[in-house]
Amino acid sequence: MIAIGPLEPADRAQWQELFEGYNTFYERTLPAETYDEKWQAFQANENIHALCARDNGNLVGITHFFKHPSTSGPDVCYLQDLFTAPEARGRGVGRALIEAVTEWAKQQNCCRVYWHTSEWNETARKLYDQVAEKTPFVHYRIVL
Repeated sequence: MIAIGPLEPADRAQWQELFEGYNTFYERTLPAETYDEKWQAFQANENIHALCARDNGNLVGITHFFKHPSTSGPDVCYLQDLFTAPEARGRGVGRALIEAVTEWAKQQNCCRVYWHTSEWNETARKLYDQVAEKTPFVHYRIVL
């Protein structure tokens, strides 16, 4: 049975392994200090937040998210990262994490939860198409 909850201090190694898997999937490498910094931020649970999925005490999924203001209405929640361990895929982990973030956002009086994914991430998009509305927006960025 999958249980969703906060990251505990003892979860550090498993969390980092999953977060590294997420970054590898998107062909990114983060310096060690970034993992240290973000772990501390998630433990503080003030500006950015994290939840994990556990199966028999082992972390099998993580999500990172935060609330921010919107110019067109109430605050919104951005689900920035979502990753399920390969061996746990297809068992409802991603769906459960999205539902937990959605519930958190409701409790924070957010008017919506949103996220981005790569067009080629077909496996995740199958789930996303079931749980959310695909918008017509195109994503642009300027890397600084």
